Amino acid sequence: MIEVTIPLKSHEEAILVLGPYDRHAKLLEQSLAIEIYTKNGNLRLRGPDQNVFEAQRRVEHLLGKLRKGRDVDARDAETILLGPAAPSAGAAAEKSNGGIAHSGMHSAAPKTSKLVRAGPIAVRPFEGRTEHQRKYLELIGKRSLTFGLGTAGTGKTFLAVASAVRSLRNGEVKKLVVTRPVVEAGEHLGFLPGDVQAKLNPYMRPVYDALSELIDFEDVQRLEEQNVLEIAPLAYMRGRTLAHAFVILDEGQNTTVPQMKMFLTRLGEGSRMVVTGDPTQSDLPRGTRSGLLDAVGRLQGFNDVGVVEFDVRDIVRHPLVEQIVRAYEAPSRSGTSAEEES
Repeated sequence: MIEVTIPLKSHEEAILVLGPYDRHAKLLEQSLAIEIYTKNGNLRLRGPDQNVFEAQRRVEHLLGKLRKGRDVDARDAETILLGPAAPSAGAAAEKSNGGIAHSGMHSAAPKTSKLVRAGPIAVRPFEGRTEHQRKYLELIGKRSLTFGLGTAGTGKTFLAVASAVRSLRNGEVKKLVVTRPVVEAGEHLGFLPGDVQAKLNPYMRPVYDALSELIDFEDVQRLEEQNVLEIAPLAYMRGRTLAHAFVILDEGQNTTVPQMKMFLTRLGEGSRMVVTGDPTQSDLPRGTRSGLLDAVGRLQGFNDVGVVEFDVRDIVRHPLVEQIVRAYEAPSRSGTSAEEES
């Protein structure tokens, strides 16, 4: 028994080698009686020496074609990976023992629970719970640009992130980019210690929370290391073209009109964008027009643009949250709502 490590340079390579829903990996495991799994962005092969070396040869042959810039689709990959199989450990034992194979020769074959997980990442199941949420997911799947507007707790960010990791998992996009405007929520936080990443983490924490509900922490780290997952402030988007990517702008109500225009014009070939935000919770300076409502007003009705407006009936957090939102929307004793008072 040996184990071989094959470095993978990109998410594209992982998708090509593993195949859709791990088809290639599972068939290769079955045909060569080996175990295949990913760790720290690398492919690991474990099993009988001869079979592992054969699997390594096929994988490196496939990667070689891809790295030379040749077009390799899923069918080509399957042909290369699942070509004439090398003699299995059981067949080799049968030959060396005069045609009699020991019944325990295949005991090293992996159990189903040890097979490499679905694609490079395993996404936990999710679905829309309300009519608006189901419509939101449908539009995200059909439109190049979707706006999700509504109060806190309606699943705007979570469902956008869930759709993004599923698209990444299915090979529909090569990169996931999540961004937020760095705006203090009504407080002056002052100096924050640490490097740039440490200073930005508090602003990006809600995005990581959504990811942690959907995929394992180890996968989040690995995707970031491979530059497949990028979580960055909105200012970092300037001057870029985001092609073949799923791009999410969270807290869109805190963008100015020029910022929103800058973000939306990053849309590149084969990409999809989702913008989320609560128009009632803007942290922009008083008198500054929010880029979110401005963009919806300009773009609503375009063929490839979807807009979903959530309300308190879509809140899926603690049951008390809906009552809290309704209480703050209702007029107070002074005759004004909390939003008007702020």
